[in-house]
Amino acid sequence: MIRKWWRTKWALGQILRLRGRGFRSDAALEAISKAGEERVKNLTLYNYPSPSGSLSALFAHLFHFHLNLPCLLLPFSSVEPLRVEDLCIEGLERVYLLDFLGPKGFADALSRRSSCEVIGFDHRKSVLGQITSDHPDKVTFYVDLEKSSSTAAYEYFSSKLVDLNSPDGNVASLLKPEVEDRMKMVLKYIEDMDLRRWSLPDINAFRIGLREWRSKLNCITNPYIYKQLLEINSVDLIAKGNSDISSRQSAANKLLDKVFRVRLGRGFYGECLGVRADGNSYVSDEIGKQLSARSAAAGLRLKR
Repeated sequence: MIRKWWRTKWALGQILRLRGRGFRSDAALEAISKAGEERVKNLTLYNYPSPSGSLSALFAHLFHFHLNLPCLLLPFSSVEPLRVEDLCIEGLERVYLLDFLGPKGFADALSRRSSCEVIGFDHRKSVLGQITSDHPDKVTFYVDLEKSSSTAAYEYFSSKLVDLNSPDGNVASLLKPEVEDRMKMVLKYIEDMDLRRWSLPDINAFRIGLREWRSKLNCITNPYIYKQLLEINSVDLIAKGNSDISSRQSAANKLLDKVFRVRLGRGFYGECLGVRADGNSYVSDEIGKQLSARSAAAGLRLKR
């Protein structure tokens, strides 16, 4: 079972690497070229496939939409990423890096080469080394270890929109009232995950329910991403997660009815409990936990 798990992990890695090449795709490069022809002044790159990065992109999209400002939004993958030379759009004034700061020196090089302002958001302790005193004047990083990037981006774009009154004199709001409370709850759960707190009720179910969204978070392949994100609901995600947990546990229980003893090294290294789970590697965690508990109770080794 362990050998099968490693084969599955290797195959998944190969698929992800192949898919990753698509982020510096012809479609992305064509969108950049078109933005250059249209003299688009605003560019937003968001961490993909991070839910926090995608929600941050939603807030950037809404901000520019309210102000009727053209803005090119693109996913940024660390596998075969977009390069500084790809992003040198004539007339570019501002670039947002959402939920990442890019490779070391990326923001500085982009600002110097395009003579544009670069604003980055991140919450990871690992990026603190990138923040130095010799950045170009036009590079600004917002890094808060106590706040997720999506929460910081929401507050930033909301505040900035309030400062810019709409043409009729009314102050625009980033989110409609019926969406705002629901979205804030989603942001709380995302932050609980991003900061590794795991303190909110049903946070694991929320995490599992959020998995199916990852395939939707590429704005190049999914033009409806922002409309879909506006409908995201923590209650629905938790319900979906609990349903998946229940289904996986049920599948694992059926396999655990056929547990047998395994002699390790013909018994020289003791015995442990095992189960055949061919074709059911997706419930390996559930099976592993149960086998470990049963092995411990029987005084056996905790391998499977």
